[in-house]
Amino acid sequence: MKSARFLIVLLLLALVVTARAADAEEPRAIVITAKRFEFVPSTIMLKKGETVKLVVTSEDVTHGLFIRPLKIDTDLTPGETQQISVTPQTAGTFTAICHHFCGAGHGNMKLTVVVE
Repeated sequence: MKSARFLIVLLLLALVVTARAADAEEPRAIVITAKRFEFVPSTIMLKKGETVKLVVTSEDVTHGLFIRPLKIDTDLTPGETQQISVTPQTAGTFTAICHHFCGAGHGNMKLTVVVE
C-alpha cells in the first residue's frame, strides 16, 4: 500500500514538473496591430534577456515594422500575421517605425519599445 502511494506521489510530481517545463518553453506573446496611422498598443514593455513573440498584423494597408536595435525589419500585409521572436539584449527605450509609406500621417506612425 505504501509503495502504491509512493508511486502516485512520484507520478504527480512528474506531471507538475512536465507542466512547468512546457509553460517555460512557450514565450510570452504580444499582439500588435498596425493601422493608419498608429500601432496598437503604442507602447510595449519587454525584459532584457526574455524571449517574447510579437504577433503583428495590418488592419488596412501594407505597413512595415522596423526596430533597428532589436534587428526587426518586416513587411505587414493586410490579412496576414507575422510572428517575430525577439530576445532583447540591451535595456533602453526604442522607437519602432512604419517603413512603408501609408498616407499623410505615415511620419507619425510609431511604436515605443521599452526594455527594462
